[in-house]
Amino acid sequence: MTDAGPFTDDVVRQIMRHMNEDHAADCLTICRALAGRPGATAARMTGMDADGIDFAVMDGGAERPVRIPFAERLTERPQVRREVVRMTEEARAALSG
Repeated sequence: MTDAGPFTDDVVRQIMRHMNEDHAADCLTICRALAGRPGATAARMTGMDADGIDFAVMDGGAERPVRIPFAERLTERPQVRREVVRMTEEARAALSG
């Protein structure tokens, strides 16, 4: 990971908990489309910093690390939600088209 920027370990843990508990399907959609893992069967967020988000993806019977860069470097926490929503919408469009 690069410099965490404004994202302390506590903030990252809170975001991971929220993503993994409330948005597991979105994590999988993002990884299938944006990480080039169309056969993934599960995904969980494992970390993030100002430049990207990290996942562990079950693919081909093994768990594999995946990193997806953000569209731009994030400088404040509210940007995380907007960026994850953008990623989710982009992933859904890619998988449906």
